[in-house]
Amino acid sequence: MSWNLKGGVAVVTGAGSGIGRALAHRLVTEKMSLALADVDEAGLAETARELINRFGERKVSLSTHVVNVSDAPGMEAFASDVVQRHGKATLLINNAGVALQGNFEEISLTDFEWLMNINFWGVVYGVRNFLPVLRRQPRAHIVNVSSIYGIISPAGQTAYSASKFAVRGFTEALLHELAGTSIGVSCVHPGGIRTPIAKNARVGAGVHPSIRDMNLALFERVAIIPPDVAADRIVRGVRHNEPRILIGKDAIRLDRLQRLMPVRYWKVMVEQYDKERARITKEGPG
Repeated sequence: MSWNLKGGVAVVTGAGSGIGRALAHRLVTEKMSLALADVDEAGLAETARELINRFGERKVSLSTHVVNVSDAPGMEAFASDVVQRHGKATLLINNAGVALQGNFEEISLTDFEWLMNINFWGVVYGVRNFLPVLRRQPRAHIVNVSSIYGIISPAGQTAYSASKFAVRGFTEALLHELAGTSIGVSCVHPGGIRTPIAKNARVGAGVHPSIRDMNLALFERVAIIPPDVAADRIVRGVRHNEPRILIGKDAIRLDRLQRLMPVRYWKVMVEQYDKERARITKEGPG
């Protein structure tokens, strides 16, 4: 049976842009109150302005919270603030994430730790602090955003894939632990979503600028799914209590490829990547 989200309170991290911002818009249409968090204060304020301009101030119940998800005390304070302002939380979406360009030998351990602290520990801190709040509700849900790179592991993505595989493993174990309770759990694996994550990615000190430009151009070619499409798919998955939410035909295709060729899938992928890089070189990055 589909879950009616009306009257609930949704907590969304990474709400200052991309999928997080799109989720905020989508969840207002479900008549939910919002607790929106991001480390980017300006982006978060822009999300709030967009919501009020689109729906009207009287139809939007929201609070904004400038939070670094990798800060454990900050996340504890965030949960307390949400309860103080809204009285409850029924939906937690751990969406905040960052990217890092470079092969393992091109990135520093400091950068690796920075990414893991946000992408993985930010999820853990979110669940740790909001789970007791969610338990008070007759029905609640946790959404942890992994990636298609939590199913496959391309070269040049050691840190990012490590973090997203960790999110996947954590979320699937949590799902099993919470089975039979009032709390549903979903792990989201987006494919190529048109968000600023690649543009804003930290670049390893050993990465040549031309490689960064090529990777960014490649991302622009393959990341064609609008964030609002991703948001709609996530909300639909939550309403139907789906444990795994794949977003995009590319994610579905790569998931199947990995299942069929769990060891050799990269050989197939690298051939496609090489063809696309050749097109970019020939045509330019437009």
